[in-house]
Amino acid sequence: MIRLGLTGSIGMGKSTTAKLFADAGIPVHDADAVVHDLYRGEAARLIEMAFPGTTRNGAVDRQVLGEQLAQEPGGFKRLEAIVHPLVRAREQRFLKEQQAAGADLVILDIPLLFESGGAERIDKVVVVSSDPQIQHQRVLARPAMTEEKFRLILSRQMPDAEKRARADYVVDTGNGIEAARKQVNDIIADLRRTKDGGR
Repeated sequence: MIRLGLTGSIGMGKSTTAKLFADAGIPVHDADAVVHDLYRGEAARLIEMAFPGTTRNGAVDRQVLGEQLAQEPGGFKRLEAIVHPLVRAREQRFLKEQQAAGADLVILDIPLLFESGGAERIDKVVVVSSDPQIQHQRVLARPAMTEEKFRLILSRQMPDAEKRARADYVVDTGNGIEAARKQVNDIIADLRRTKDGGR
């Protein structure tokens, strides 16, 4: 089973690309969705202990947590130490389930794939990218997004050019959904062809 890592900086179209892989029948493990679930469940109490006042009704208030982290960027390491092991456990469960189901290819959608050292546990990497101006427009169109928040997020992410240089495949989302879909289908075909040729 090929473990294909999917990553890309904020606003590059990674979530859309993950959906294109899912549309093509490839199982996707979405690390962001897992984090959202953990914030409503098993991670909430641990995060409240580390960052008092950041939960409401037993769930993490992401805005309040974000405000605390903006004041104290060093807190990201503490947060990651709580959340990453829980995400990894869910990921391992997903991989076991897909292996048992006979999947030949799975997507591990990990926003901070390179930054968190996740590239070591996958076989190939797809980086989702687009023109910086398109990225800027997409991100600033998000609710409650500001230039300051955007800069803070970018400061925690590896530069796009470096990600592209380390990628096995790049999906450019700047030319519309159908162009991106073709790139996704080409990647799937290439991986399956390579896998079959290696048997």
